Amino acid sequence: MMIASTAAMTYAVPQMSRRSAMSKLATLAALGAGLFSVPSKAKAQTQGPTPPAGLDHAGHIEWLIGQMTLVEKAGQLNLLGDPFRFRPQNVNPLDGQGDPARVTRMIRSGEVGALFNGVGAEAGRRVQRIAVEETRLKIPLLFAADIIHGLYTVFPVPLAEAAAFDADLARRTARAAALEGAVSGIHQNYAPMIDVARDQRWGRVVEGAGEDVLLNQILAEARVRGIQGDHGLNHPDALVATPKHFIAYSAAQGGMDYNTTDMSEATLRGVFLPPFQTALDAGAMSVMSAFNDLNGVPTSGNHHMLTEVLRGEMGFAGFVVSDYTSEQELIAHGFAEDGRDAARIAMLAGVDMSMVSGLYLQHLPGLVESGAVPLARLDEAVRRVLTVKAALGLFDDPYRGMDPVREKAVCGSRAHYDLAREAGAKSIVLLKNDGDLLPLKREGQKIALIGPFADDVDNVFGPWTIWGDEKHRISLETGFRAAMADPQGLSITRGSDIEGPLSGGIDAAVAAAERADIVVLAIGEGSRMSGEAQSRTEITLPAAQQALVEAVAATGKPVVILLRNGRALELSGAVKDAPAIVVTWFLGSEMGHSVADVLFGSHSPSGRLPVSFPHKSGQQPFTYDHKTTGRPADPNKAVEEYTARYRETTNTALYPFGHGLTYGRIAYSAPTLSSDVMPWNEAIEVSVNITNAGSVDVVETVQLYIRDRVASLTQPGQRLRDFRKVPIKAGETVTVSFGLKRSQLEFIGSAGTPTVEPGAFDLWLTPSAQTGTPVRFTLAR
Repeated sequence: MMIASTAAMTYAVPQMSRRSAMSKLATLAALGAGLFSVPSKAKAQTQGPTPPAGLDHAGHIEWLIGQMTLVEKAGQLNLLGDPFRFRPQNVNPLDGQGDPARVTRMIRSGEVGALFNGVGAEAGRRVQRIAVEETRLKIPLLFAADIIHGLYTVFPVPLAEAAAFDADLARRTARAAALEGAVSGIHQNYAPMIDVARDQRWGRVVEGAGEDVLLNQILAEARVRGIQGDHGLNHPDALVATPKHFIAYSAAQGGMDYNTTDMSEATLRGVFLPPFQTALDAGAMSVMSAFNDLNGVPTSGNHHMLTEVLRGEMGFAGFVVSDYTSEQELIAHGFAEDGRDAARIAMLAGVDMSMVSGLYLQHLPGLVESGAVPLARLDEAVRRVLTVKAALGLFDDPYRGMDPVREKAVCGSRAHYDLAREAGAKSIVLLKNDGDLLPLKREGQKIALIGPFADDVDNVFGPWTIWGDEKHRISLETGFRAAMADPQGLSITRGSDIEGPLSGGIDAAVAAAERADIVVLAIGEGSRMSGEAQSRTEITLPAAQQALVEAVAATGKPVVILLRNGRALELSGAVKDAPAIVVTWFLGSEMGHSVADVLFGSHSPSGRLPVSFPHKSGQQPFTYDHKTTGRPADPNKAVEEYTARYRETTNTALYPFGHGLTYGRIAYSAPTLSSDVMPWNEAIEVSVNITNAGSVDVVETVQLYIRDRVASLTQPGQRLRDFRKVPIKAGETVTVSFGLKRSQLEFIGSAGTPTVEPGAFDLWLTPSAQTGTPVRFTLAR
């Protein structure tokens, strides 16, 4: 069977492009004539100036800017937490503290342009009615939310979904989440997070697509397209995507959240900017600035990055929103003297909308009057916000999508839960399966399910879930019992809490293990151990859980480890030595069913690690695409002095990026090239034969890596340049071919721009980084 390289099947390196910001603005603004309408049952409207007849949206926006007071302009840039609508939990400590009466007064006086993190169609209509009927200029509000991996239906955390290596899956889950948001009265989603995660100690690894640039680019595009839909932003089911956090937030020193970042221009442009360029090219019309400083300049006050680079080089035409009080934090950074100075710096740098702090409303009118901020810059920010509101169709229908009947039908629909189950199963990674311990038997096997997550429902959603339907949280126990022909063959024992022991827990777990034929240990991180502000010094299992595993393993019963985690972990002792290890992440609403589908064989595992699992926590920051150094270590030697390695371990991963097993028996041939010379303006074809000698049909993720052997700047030992998900039937051999172009060999040169140089390259076609034998070709000018 020949698998040809086609656009529908392959994931090649997205190409960088430059777009005209003015052209994009003109396109968005020229959406046709027409203003908003209000329901006939509305009460008497507040009187205000009447716009001239016949204005299109661009003309209407300019008319509004001309009519607005400085306070009203600052109000359009003032984003507050929504105090009116349903929010079962507060993600940030200041959320939900707004006084509804006070915010109502502010809306009526034109001092609020947007609200965030409140959902509900009917309540949304009531709040919007204040803005469009009881204000002088009747400008609709923009409603935003943090819908990171689902609204009512919760999908796998983004890192887990990245393990599927499946752009279409990411697009579909983003579309479903956006649809639930749209019918619930949301216009903008503060997602996707596209920070490339280079240090697993950083808590927000869980929100992104892992350590590789290409995978981040591919999933950034998929998620933006899923959030914004296929029918234009003015479609009622579309949300504005907000790629975040600009820029280099994930490179925080020591993996400590909010910490400083310091890096070369080549690293900035080669690792951290490409996913943002891809997201902008996919049509994202908002970007969120970050908390960190970059090379000494806080990113929320960084004119070079927010204006010269983001707009001037990358062609961004939408509006920049600060992260939660990030412009106010310029003061704590030591970059601004006070709130007035912080507002001035952030506005001049290119932050258009202020989240929560209120600094723009408080200080911009005075700053403009004093000449410290040009009126033209204020008008520019207002124009950007109003243009996105127009693109969403809010001036035509400020109540777009707010249909309580449809909201009830769409949110938590059966189709969305089925998608969550599918996404969960495809996100699971089988790290190890010695002796074919998996899949489990549906009958005739006594299974002891042990661990703090055995029957737990509080940690299936994972971090950054605000509105998930808690009545639909499928535990591992529920999933196992549904999959087993004889559910009575399953015993449940917690054994320990997540971060502490249980009295008698280990004794009970050992007794349960001794009665069973096989033990499944559900261990790992709780939801509160990953996410924002959850950086860790040691990425290990809590001591109580490690002790539990050691005691259960000592019984001699075969053990399957189920890891629940939002980052790569250091595995040790009986966990590392277990015959079977499965990474289950936080899979959302259908977690128990998804895990059971894989463990009992309904779905052969197909996920691959989007992050490298290190030997030791102290290796961080570690990524597969590290450089070789001038003294590369031999990974096959346990001890080797005077080379680039640690005393305790080699400079490798325990389980590298891209690793993941199936229930098949997969073997790769050596790769072949159509030519060992790539002409400067031509492509070559590379192929590999893959055999599934097992008895189970599988999906194999074939990965193409390169290494530039000699370059004007030192290069990584490997870089992922393409990958393909290939179905292979039991007993079948397939030939998988990729086209390789010169553009896929580019790197960021000393001038800070993409370049490629002739010379020798190594190439791997392999199931993961750190595996396989390369072939060599030469790029000839």
